[in-house]
Amino acid sequence: MDMKVKYRLPSLPQQAVLDEQDQALITLIQTGLPLTPTPYADLAKQLNIDEKEVIQRIQDLNETKVIKRFGVVVRHHELGYRANAMTVWDIPDETVSELGLCMGQFDFVTLCYRRPRRLPDWPYNLFTMIHGKDRDDVLANIQLLAKRCDLDEIEHKVLFSTRRFKQRGAIYR
Repeated sequence: MDMKVKYRLPSLPQQAVLDEQDQALITLIQTGLPLTPTPYADLAKQLNIDEKEVIQRIQDLNETKVIKRFGVVVRHHELGYRANAMTVWDIPDETVSELGLCMGQFDFVTLCYRRPRRLPDWPYNLFTMIHGKDRDDVLANIQLLAKRCDLDEIEHKVLFSTRRFKQRGAIYR
């Protein structure tokens, strides 16, 4: 039975038509991929379809923006990274893309994204999440980033996390 169900997701400007396999796949992956050497094959087995079809369906759901993002949620604390800081930068608009690319190439930068300024109180437009074993490690990485990307004269703030929240991906209903 190939029943089509229309979903209207708040973030989508158009309607997405998902079949039962898409719905079942979304239900399975929203809590994370199986932690096995063959996660896509394992999903395929659960869904009674081919591994290549699982991969293609995920690609299609991502391309049509039904899934906004498909990536890894890393639990840094469990890996020994006990300190993290969001470093916010006031980058000139004409160089923000170039400098964002420079920052994003470092392994210790786990997020790097542009946000609108909120003047007059918040002039920062580029955000980088930096993880380290301790605060000194994070500060050293920020200094390295500033040196390598020529950011020494760029105004920035380092905002260390004081609380840890549960990390997980989006849940679709």
